[in-house]
Amino acid sequence: MQIVQSIRKGERVTQKIIRHIGVAYDEDELVQLKLLAESIRIKLEAGGQQFLFKPEEIVNLKRSKEKYSDSDYQVNLKDLVEEQRLISGIHQAYGRLFYDLGYKKVIKNPARRKMAVRIFSDIVLSRIANPVSKRASVDMLEEDFGLTIDLDKVYRMMDQLDDQAIERLKKISYQNTLNLFGGKIEVIFYDATTIYFESFTPDELKKNGFSKDGKSNQPQVLFTLMVTTDGLPIDYQIFPGDIYEGHTLIPALAEIKKKYAIRRVVLVADSGMLSNVNTHELEESNFEYIVGARLRNMNSKLKDEILNPENYQEITPGYQIASFAYDNKKLIVNYSAKRALKDRSDREKKIEKLKKKLQRSSNPKSYLLNSGYRKYLKVKGDISLNEEEILKDSRWDGLHGVISNAHLSSKEILEKYNDLWNVEASFRVSKHDLAVRPVFHWKPRRIKAHMAICFAAYSLVKQMQYRVKLQYKNLSIEKIRQTLIRVQTSILFDQEKRIRYGLPSRMSKEAKKIYQVFNI
Repeated sequence: MQIVQSIRKGERVTQKIIRHIGVAYDEDELVQLKLLAESIRIKLEAGGQQFLFKPEEIVNLKRSKEKYSDSDYQVNLKDLVEEQRLISGIHQAYGRLFYDLGYKKVIKNPARRKMAVRIFSDIVLSRIANPVSKRASVDMLEEDFGLTIDLDKVYRMMDQLDDQAIERLKKISYQNTLNLFGGKIEVIFYDATTIYFESFTPDELKKNGFSKDGKSNQPQVLFTLMVTTDGLPIDYQIFPGDIYEGHTLIPALAEIKKKYAIRRVVLVADSGMLSNVNTHELEESNFEYIVGARLRNMNSKLKDEILNPENYQEITPGYQIASFAYDNKKLIVNYSAKRALKDRSDREKKIEKLKKKLQRSSNPKSYLLNSGYRKYLKVKGDISLNEEEILKDSRWDGLHGVISNAHLSSKEILEKYNDLWNVEASFRVSKHDLAVRPVFHWKPRRIKAHMAICFAAYSLVKQMQYRVKLQYKNLSIEKIRQTLIRVQTSILFDQEKRIRYGLPSRMSKEAKKIYQVFNI
């Protein structure tokens, strides 16, 4: 393999060897030598001109895009101006995941509704990048991602996210989670939260009720979420805002049991979900459960047993557990020295605030109405601290209990319950990282579509986090987001040739690893 130059001498043309490249002994070596020769030829022809692309990159680009000539890649840097800098990492990584996981099938007849699928994808990815209103998302997509979408088309796409589309979304998300666990999910974590609206007009879905956000004067919906130990999505439900969260548990479980034909499930939930009716219905439906216990509401005899230190067995230094029979179930109580320190510190801070209030005001209404203060006060003529009640309260420092009918050891039950923070972390992701609330839509169908978009975004970020953790290392959702936002492309315009070039930014180590995970 040689590079030669044709030289005309009068009517005669001769060839001069410019560079000897090498000898190929088979077809594979010949292909490699041709690529090398082509890159050297481009470099020789360019002389001292600077390259926007490396010669070997030009060869690869030419192989895939034959319509461009060598001169298109040879650029005078003085003629270039940067028109725009676009975020490319979100769409390249999360966009690949969106299609690989089958979310294009959420929209009915995706082959015929490609525009709606694309808009659904862009709105979901924009929520991952920066959760704002739909109007602001459209502006952001144009300014930061180079994608122009009409706002009315976004709303028309949302109208296609009807009940059937939402069911497809849930089934796709559940199947993707199931695939990561080898087709078997046995432990489900369940919790509920309220989502308020920038509206003061209730309807059949938005209703005033007990608000966890302190927005009791604004309509809300109750949002329930079911996830695995790693926070991967299983299902979600939306209930009217005035329903008690404990009443959502049985309908939600019955729904997923019917939809997914689940055989054995151990439900893990907080004490707010516990009621005699709920536990009875769980047992009637053959569900195993691990639910937080309200220890101070137990009968006097059982409370004496719980507070007896002789009933506890030390597992590790500063951590002890005890097991008690409770209505044909197990009550497992654990004592943590770290939790005891925190409980004591919280109480002392509360008492210190109460002392200052007592010094400032003799009017008892300001603190008697507060249940957190009231239990530490004694009212007999004058108002004073109830030292006896404070001592009683201190006996519960560090104690926490769960009730379970699961066929697991006490240690396993506590470990499962301790993983409940995953679902609480999931709500933090959905409320803060994806900014589910507040909601600016007011029609029930648009509210449901908005929640579906947020759930799709949540499913993608948890899938991304889980896969990156398996194949690289544990990165937070925010770390992944920031890493991919920094993967950008500069759009350079050659004022002389009237050609635009996309120049990728330098990628961090984490970004390269994320791209490798998804074979990008």
